[in-house]
Amino acid sequence: MKSADLRGLLARGCAQLNIKLPPSVEEKLLDFVALLSRWNETYNLTGIRVPEEMLSKHLLDSLSVLPFLKGNRLVDVGSGAGLPGIPLALACPERHFVLLDSQGKKTRFITHAKSVLGLQNVEVVQSRAEDYRPTKLFATVISRAFASLSDFMRLAGHLGEPHASFLAMKGGIHADEVQALPAGFSATVYPLEVPGLKAKRCVVEIRRNQG
Repeated sequence: MKSADLRGLLARGCAQLNIKLPPSVEEKLLDFVALLSRWNETYNLTGIRVPEEMLSKHLLDSLSVLPFLKGNRLVDVGSGAGLPGIPLALACPERHFVLLDSQGKKTRFITHAKSVLGLQNVEVVQSRAEDYRPTKLFATVISRAFASLSDFMRLAGHLGEPHASFLAMKGGIHADEVQALPAGFSATVYPLEVPGLKAKRCVVEIRRNQG
């Protein structure tokens, strides 16, 4: 697919998501897809090989959670190839994002992408979630296909502020998984409609019970 076609696909997808981005940000999102496609040939960062599929399954999927972000400090747990962190950081330059992953080849790619895209609001950390001890906690802790909800909270629950929002991006979700959350947490499931993606998508927002 030609770059002009990808640009149109991105613009239509953002419109369907009710997201308005500056042309410069749209160009950087497309640059990220091109960069991911090139690195993927050698480093196998994602099973998605076709750029237009990357656009819907990675970019638009990542951007679909924009309305659920809280606060100015966010951490992407198990960021992998920088998803959803890099698209969100491009769309929200006023927010600070930590992209956390334990695999060196993935943090090397994210670091390279950060440099190429000029992302001043991104910090890359190579660490397991359970071992990471930030100097300041986060208002939003997000993961994409990282683990079960209970494992997500067990491994990353310490990263959130007292009133933090924990966002787990998933396909389908079973009631048993929600019910298996640790005591003291409650969850709300929000369905997501991702342009160009027929598969089920949702985001589970987990919060500490107050009082």
